[in-house]
Amino acid sequence: MDLPKHRPTPTTSLRDASDSSTGSWDALEWTKIEPIARFVSPANLDFLLDDERVVAEGHGVVLVNTDDAGVLIVTNFRLIFLSEGTRKVIALGTIPLATIEKFNKTAVKVQSNTHQSDKTPTQRLLQVIGKDMRIIVFGFRPRTKQRRAIYDALLKCTKPPVLWDLYAFTTGPSSFKNTSPMVRLLDEYFRLIGKASHRASMDMIESGSFTLSNDLWRISSVNSSYTMCQSYPFALVVPKSISDDEVLQACKFRARCRLPVISWCHPVTGAVLARSSQPLVGLMMNMRSNMDEKLVAALCSNRDGSRRKLYIADARPRKNALANGAMGGGSESSSNYFQSEILFFGIDNIHAMRESFVRLREFMDTHGRTSSDGMSSFLRHGGSIWGGGNLSSMSASVSTLGDSGWLLHVQNVLAGAAWIAARVAMEKASVLVHCSDGWDRTSQLVSLANLLLDPYYRTFRGFQALVEKDWLAFGHPFSDRVGTPSISGSGNMSFELPRQQSSTSIIPSSPMRQPSGTFVSQPPVSSHAHNSNNYSPIFLQWADCVSQLLRMYPFAFEFSAAFLVDFLDCMLSSRFGNFFFNSEKERLQCNVFDSCGCLWAYLADRRTSEGSSTHAHCNPFYDPLKYSGPLLPPAAALAPTIWPQFHLRWACPEEAQGGELEAQCRKIILKNSEMQKAKEVAERKAREYTIAMESLNAELRREKLLNISSMNTAKRITKENTDIKRAIRSIGCKIHISSSGDCIVDIENNPVEARPNLYCSSRQGSRQGSRQGSRQGSSSALINDKKDLSVSVTEDDDDDDDDGNNVIGRICESLCPFRTGDGGCRWPNGGCAQLGSQFVGLKANFDAFDQLSIDDSYFKPK
Repeated sequence: MDLPKHRPTPTTSLRDASDSSTGSWDALEWTKIEPIARFVSPANLDFLLDDERVVAEGHGVVLVNTDDAGVLIVTNFRLIFLSEGTRKVIALGTIPLATIEKFNKTAVKVQSNTHQSDKTPTQRLLQVIGKDMRIIVFGFRPRTKQRRAIYDALLKCTKPPVLWDLYAFTTGPSSFKNTSPMVRLLDEYFRLIGKASHRASMDMIESGSFTLSNDLWRISSVNSSYTMCQSYPFALVVPKSISDDEVLQACKFRARCRLPVISWCHPVTGAVLARSSQPLVGLMMNMRSNMDEKLVAALCSNRDGSRRKLYIADARPRKNALANGAMGGGSESSSNYFQSEILFFGIDNIHAMRESFVRLREFMDTHGRTSSDGMSSFLRHGGSIWGGGNLSSMSASVSTLGDSGWLLHVQNVLAGAAWIAARVAMEKASVLVHCSDGWDRTSQLVSLANLLLDPYYRTFRGFQALVEKDWLAFGHPFSDRVGTPSISGSGNMSFELPRQQSSTSIIPSSPMRQPSGTFVSQPPVSSHAHNSNNYSPIFLQWADCVSQLLRMYPFAFEFSAAFLVDFLDCMLSSRFGNFFFNSEKERLQCNVFDSCGCLWAYLADRRTSEGSSTHAHCNPFYDPLKYSGPLLPPAAALAPTIWPQFHLRWACPEEAQGGELEAQCRKIILKNSEMQKAKEVAERKAREYTIAMESLNAELRREKLLNISSMNTAKRITKENTDIKRAIRSIGCKIHISSSGDCIVDIENNPVEARPNLYCSSRQGSRQGSRQGSRQGSSSALINDKKDLSVSVTEDDDDDDDDGNNVIGRICESLCPFRTGDGGCRWPNGGCAQLGSQFVGLKANFDAFDQLSIDDSYFKPK
């Protein structure tokens, strides 16, 4: 959820309005406010979520914390405050209905110094207290009945009559479909026992074929129908040497049948971290169970058959454990458990945590920049200096934070978890952790110890697996502690929301801490429906502990503090069904997995859609290689501080920007990533250009080779042409070449007879001769070479009486130097030697001419 933008704080509070005629509330002149035009039309509701609908609206409402005026809207999911000027959602005044702890109406008649005090209008307020550390106060115009409409809408929407009217069920899974957490639990069990190559499925669960094992531990289906323990998961990791029948016998000795089971086992040493509820030893602490002792002893087994040491960590103060003996509970005796040592961590119960949280919230509201009474802490008590104008009052204000006890409780939980992790990692000992019921302080200690021991749990996937295993599967009662929906009675489907028991000690007096004038307040209405005293911020306190570890080890976690804040907001809002009800059995009974969206899918989608590496949920300092083993913080490092991103975001929004350094680092990483991408693009283009240049160079080399070959061919052809010309001239012919490529050969070596004219034409691609017949007689010869270059020589003769053979003979005798005296031919391969054919003309064989050109004895040098 976005942090509210800081506005200049008012100089006059509600309580001091009687002392100033210019105070923020008097300046509003409530009786003179004109009706504000409705601007929240369907076209302006683009801020609504899918299936979110408006139930009621209040106009001219003032958010007292920041003096913002606007419109207050109640939907079936949220209380939304829109700024009148910008028409934007104001984060401080917008809160999911399930995040509201209680709300009440308040009427204040401010005393005035004037004589017209009877005419002073009554200021009508609506106070909303959230589970996320904020206290909001809205002011309404008198005589408009808008406060009544908003109040009634809150009553209706925070307590719907049936379960299916909840927004999480109304909107359905949508795009954030929830795969079965039971499958994910089995996958985590497989990883723990070294069978990560196996993948769980619903078919495996339905068939019961998930009972894998290793040398020491096995997965048991003894609770698959939740008959042994309704608050435990369907699958449990137990010692391999203990049978299911023995497990059933051992569970009877533990409160609510929550027997000792394995939460985490060391992959190398085999040491385990186990959890359970308190043993039922009775008032005299003398009750025993041989099967429970056998089960606990099996937790200390080694692969070589030896026994390791066992620590039994009781999270309660010793006196509380002894007091539980009066109700049949208590703690173990080290004499009954071989090689065991029992320690008490002294962590207070849920009621002390609830009171501490309320005091912390009151401190933040009183001493923050934006208080629910509209006054800045700098001007409280009428002084001009913070804390009332003197050093002692400042010290007293600071000591109030210590009086809340919240940081001390956080430190106790951190110290206990660090001690457990050190025993498992350094001593290779096994540790059994329990409190009274084994689902509050036990879940805190075991999950924090897992986080310290196993780096996998410090990633996004591992953190999800850790929460689903040690909080959801092992039955932390979220319905009772947080106020999420529950199933009342024994399995019926009526809807109930657990209510926090109201007491004067936990109802903040703001906005009228020291009221002047008449103050009338109605009893606060809790957003929970049945009377119970079980509300307690146990899970929120655990998230606070995780944030302290993240602060101490900024390189060890893949996620950031912003992720933890958004994760808590989603959990408190009940937008998704992951944290509904008190146990896995109840969630399965109400079909939450298929009917509601998944919180984990939503958070993963946000990281993916907005850029996974630079998203605010990702820790920019994460270095998995630096902390690849367990984290073992010393006691001196376990001094907690206020978690600014969560505790200060509403009261001190400017000081809550603890993630600014991370944001700047993300910007640097983003710019570096962009530069890296640009570098990769440039390198890719350079490689493409290099390949193109190499291709061009190869082509150029090929062209050069072709050019050289062509030049050599041209030279050879030129030489052959010269030789042919010399051969033709040597027999008394003159060659005339026209521009069209045709040539005319004149024969001059027979002056007596009529001089024949030879027409010679050159062409490519044909070896066939042409024959011309006429009355005058004609002959032709086609001369080819191996390059398909042909030369035809044609003689025109006026003597019509000569036949073709005589013409050929005369031409042969006149032209051919290879003609012998007896009429033979020394060039039998020549076409002219074929005298008996019907072919007319002279066919010159250029192969023979090649041979002729090589014969130096024929050609005489010039």
